[in-house]
Amino acid sequence: MTTMTTIPAHDLYARCISASQRVRWDIDRDVIRGRSFDRADKYLPDGLSFAADFTSLSEPERRFLSQVQGRTYANAFGLVERFINAKVLELSRDHWFGDQIALEALVRFSDEELKHQALFRRIELLIGEAMPAGYRFDFDPDAVAGAVLGKSTWSVLALTLHIELFTQAHYLESIRDGQGISPLFKDVFLHHWKEECQHATLDELEWRRCDAGLSPAERDRAVDDFIDLVEAVDGILRAQAAADAGYFVGCCGRTVARDEARAIENGLLRAYRWQFILSGARHPHFGKVLSSLTTETQRHRVQAALATLA
Repeated sequence: MTTMTTIPAHDLYARCISASQRVRWDIDRDVIRGRSFDRADKYLPDGLSFAADFTSLSEPERRFLSQVQGRTYANAFGLVERFINAKVLELSRDHWFGDQIALEALVRFSDEELKHQALFRRIELLIGEAMPAGYRFDFDPDAVAGAVLGKSTWSVLALTLHIELFTQAHYLESIRDGQGISPLFKDVFLHHWKEECQHATLDELEWRRCDAGLSPAERDRAVDDFIDLVEAVDGILRAQAAADAGYFVGCCGRTVARDEARAIENGLLRAYRWQFILSGARHPHFGKVLSSLTTETQRHRVQAALATLA
């Protein structure tokens, strides 16, 4: 069977360049195309929003909650791509005077991540025009990136591959064929998916290359760093679930009792943990790569940390 470990790395970098050239797209020409968001549409599909769990809400209220979640979903990608791009640029230095194909692949990766950040800034503005005032997403991308990049490269690449893999799974399993979803929202994540596919390959290549240079003790510390990063992501999700619940309650057009508001916040946190942590951690390929780079004891530490979020 042909796998990443049996194909020369040089050839895999070259394949990523070819894919990048083939799927290249433009924000205005190919994605937005002069369109805006319609409040009659859902933004995030039920499989990601966990709409069925919000049993106290009417169908229009669930649609509004999907729009709140979709806005946060898009903003979260803009947030994480800041640190991903910085790490990719840092890694490219290792190839400056070596494999120029690898260097080109990473430079293209960086260029695409910058474009994705610009896309999600545009999407926030467009969704903001359609939705009531008062929404908040109060995380400084530079501060978050600085904190993430303070951890080991091994752990940052583990988190990055996890993100790139769940991005693809969400589009293919939920967004692409989601019923009643905004056509513009679908197109945003169609084009995002097209470039994330080769990004995941590059993440794995660089993660394996980094891992090959570590001692067992360094790798063990890196596993702890990865757990720290997952817990930090969960902290962001907790804060945003509270903010989004407050926004929804304030804008849904009726009085919401305290217990129901708390249930909505808890439901949002469950959905966000699935979207941004558990769906990636449980991705079969992520598990396969992690297993190939860690000991059983190290994997148990990761699994124990994830179990507290499930």
